[in-house]
Amino acid sequence: MKIRQFDFAADYERVVKLWETIEIGMRVGPSDAPDEIKKKLERDPDLFLVAENKNEIVGSIIGAFDGRRGMIYHLAVRSDFRRRGIGQALLTEVEKRLKAKGCIKCLLIVTDDNDGAKHFYHERGWNLLPDDRVFSKMFV
Repeated sequence: MKIRQFDFAADYERVVKLWETIEIGMRVGPSDAPDEIKKKLERDPDLFLVAENKNEIVGSIIGAFDGRRGMIYHLAVRSDFRRRGIGQALLTEVEKRLKAKGCIKCLLIVTDDNDGAKHFYHERGWNLLPDDRVFSKMFV
């Protein structure tokens, strides 16, 4: 298994297929459309990573940095490759890259029903912000 930077032409369709197989906590939406992903890649392509095993994409993570705060999106590992350290490796690598950019605080969103993800992040030093609520607004 190797971790590498996402390549739009080679990886986009395969990564979306991965996201669509995730049973809980993953929603493929308008911000995952090809043009939206291309916009993300213009900003910080080095923070969109995939885990590959024998030319198959088995995991992904998207990091983002706006110069002040970091965000992590779409950490996903194919069900038959879970519990092998792939999620940990992806998270560790994107955290390392965020720190190298000067990021001192990073956020991520976990759906309320995703207890496995809550446990995963808590075990890796992430803290639940119990008083914060996430708001969203679509501009399309």
